[in-house]
Amino acid sequence: MRTRTAAKAKDEQEVERKPSLVDDAYSAMKQAIQDSSFAPGYQASEQEIALRLGMSRTPVHEAVIRLQEDGLVRVLPRRGVLICALAPEDVREIYDVIIAVEGRAAELLAERPDAERAAICGELADQTEAMAEAWKTGDFLTWGQADAGFHRLLVERAGNGRMNRIIQTINDQSHRARMLTLKLRRELGASVAEHREIIDAIRRGDTVQAQDRTHHHRLRARDELLPLLESFGLKHL
Repeated sequence: MRTRTAAKAKDEQEVERKPSLVDDAYSAMKQAIQDSSFAPGYQASEQEIALRLGMSRTPVHEAVIRLQEDGLVRVLPRRGVLICALAPEDVREIYDVIIAVEGRAAELLAERPDAERAAICGELADQTEAMAEAWKTGDFLTWGQADAGFHRLLVERAGNGRMNRIIQTINDQSHRARMLTLKLRRELGASVAEHREIIDAIRRGDTVQAQDRTHHHRLRARDELLPLLESFGLKHL
């Protein structure tokens, strides 16, 4: 009886641990894709990927299925897993979605009651000031993470579940494009200033300016990024 009880407890522990292991593998693979440790076009077996991540194959297999649904990888029968590339036209389409969703999110935030707006603006300001500090020291990785945090919060705090689900996958793809081109871009300081303008409009409850400043910010980023891809011959990211 004691042996059976111990075996049952072990099985229950494994069931509880598996989702966590899969989540860990999913997060690790997504991070490796975003920071280009797994570069666009990289192809490997699930076992090779598991070895690189220091994980077992089973959670990596489950993570690959989720990442394929996100559009970040493709499973090639008998040839392993391929990290998907992004062409400039893909980036243009991604920004079309971001511009529409984030503009509306900023409007929704500006409509919130004063106390809620103040709390949300505090969160957005924390990410923006982290960007400013990282820009001063040339810490591109921290800058990119704080920038992604700002834009994630902008949509999350708007409280529209469908918008949030749409933007999650899109942001994974746009973040990869930004990180690959950060060292080529010359206007990182402009992003900090524009974030502050967005925060100011939301804090004042100015829906028109909140939408307009967000729209302008993302348009400028898109119009800076796409020529870089073309002029440096980056046909795929």
